[in-house]
Amino acid sequence: MDKKELCKKIQEIYPDIGQCGINLDVDYDDEKKTWVVHLERKGKKLDHYLDEEDIKACMEGRQCVALGIQIGELKKDVEEMPPTRQSEGV
Repeated sequence: MDKKELCKKIQEIYPDIGQCGINLDVDYDDEKKTWVVHLERKGKKLDHYLDEEDIKACMEGRQCVALGIQIGELKKDVEEMPPTRQSEGV
């Protein structure tokens, strides 16, 4: 699996990520040996480490529920964060 495939799968589950002011990026963390999702919206940033088995199941088309829940919670958390000084126009 590569970065582009994982980003594409996440955007299939949440089409508004990457379009409505929510920036998406993923990287493989060699130290933790797992993928990390980076979401950014209006200057607010959050990261989340994904479970390898959840990613594998989703990428193989077996089940994307766990991955969808993880990304959904991350998206909700970044949207609910208080604005940063930069995003307030200061």
